[in-house]
Amino acid sequence: MDALARRSAGQPIVSAALALLLALVLVGCNDTPSGPGSAPGGRPQARPALPVQAYAVERQDLSRSVVVSGTVEPLRSVRLAARTSGIITRLDVEEGDRVREGQRVALIDVREQRAELRRVRAALLEETANLERLEALAMRGQIDTASVERAASQLERTRAEVELWETRVAFGELEATLDGVVTERLAEPGEAVSQFQSLLTIADTSTLVVRFGFSELDVASLAPGMEVPVRIDALRGQPPLPGRVRRIMPATDGPSRLVTVEVELAPPAETVLRLGFLARAEVMVERRQGVLAVPLGSIGVGAQGSHVMVIDDEQRLRRRPVVTGPSRGTWREILEGLAPGEVIVNANPTDFGEGQVVRVVSWLDGADG
Repeated sequence: MDALARRSAGQPIVSAALALLLALVLVGCNDTPSGPGSAPGGRPQARPALPVQAYAVERQDLSRSVVVSGTVEPLRSVRLAARTSGIITRLDVEEGDRVREGQRVALIDVREQRAELRRVRAALLEETANLERLEALAMRGQIDTASVERAASQLERTRAEVELWETRVAFGELEATLDGVVTERLAEPGEAVSQFQSLLTIADTSTLVVRFGFSELDVASLAPGMEVPVRIDALRGQPPLPGRVRRIMPATDGPSRLVTVEVELAPPAETVLRLGFLARAEVMVERRQGVLAVPLGSIGVGAQGSHVMVIDDEQRLRRRPVVTGPSRGTWREILEGLAPGEVIVNANPTDFGEGQVVRVVSWLDGADG
């Protein structure tokens, strides 16, 4: 009797436990697993938008310029050389002195030449008198005409010698051959010099030029008369000096393959510049203004050509074939395929897929920005 009572008292506890277990089993059977890309209820979950940097296509200036350097030089300069050998007795000018054309600047000892000149002049007087005497005799028939002709020939030879030695004596004086400034003094009084040895350099500073070297590819865009502003390193903080292309040399300069372009500086450049000053010029060699351009890194190249990824109004990517042109720095011109205002992804388009949803998190400024 007591045992039966105890079994009846324990039945409610067992029943409750069984009911709880059954409920858990039913819940586990009705729960549908949610895998990746699925939402509750079994619906596919949308892929998240990929953050990207974008660029709005616009017209830019992709003109190309080069910076060249050279030194300030005179348009004309000459080296005065000794025309005869001898000892320098006078050298009247120094570096920086201004000289005029025809001004005597140096003297060379020509005493030997003067002695020879006196000798041939004396011979000339003697032979002149001899010819006159022979002519008088020939008129009286006392000598033949052949003797007169021989004396006349000798007289002409002596006259030529006189002219020769007069010239050699004149070679002892060295004169400036142009107006200008002495830039080099290459000898001193008392030195023995040989014929054709350089003594002085004179530069005509009324016209100054800078000779720049350009590559054979860039020189094709230059022409005589083209304006070229020139900056002088020594004139810091001052605006560039106006200049123009005076001439373009017809051949390259040896192994460097550079073509010399002579730029003439406008007056009064000679009043503020010194010869040898370092000069620089930035010259536009390729003018490409108002062209469509995109970053180089946004262009993909494949078997079918170049393309970019355009972001449409739904923030989805669309592959767009393009025709590219020249590049400048990190930018490339677009000849066909894009219009101003269209938005592209500033990244390698091969990293993205057609129709992929993106979210613009930043914008790239243009080449001029």
